[in-house]
Amino acid sequence: MTGPDFSALNGSGVEQVVGALLTIVLVVAVAALIVSGVCWAIGEATGNWQLAARSKVGVFVAVGAAAAAGSAVAYINWLVAVGEHL
Repeated sequence: MTGPDFSALNGSGVEQVVGALLTIVLVVAVAALIVSGVCWAIGEATGNWQLAARSKVGVFVAVGAAAAAGSAVAYINWLVAVGEHL
């Protein structure tokens, strides 16, 4: 099954490359979530509504990207299963 895998960056197969790309997307999404969450808190604490509003959008985009990457694992597994039957 395909899933996040840090050791598959050598390009040995399509499933491994997809797993490595999903890992990178998830790591970047978590980093963006952390940075946006901290900026949102700072913006709310200092009364800077522009920073708070833009950081809130960043949090929602990061959560959406992580959800899309998570659902991509199931989609890729389905494609691999369908491809084996062709």
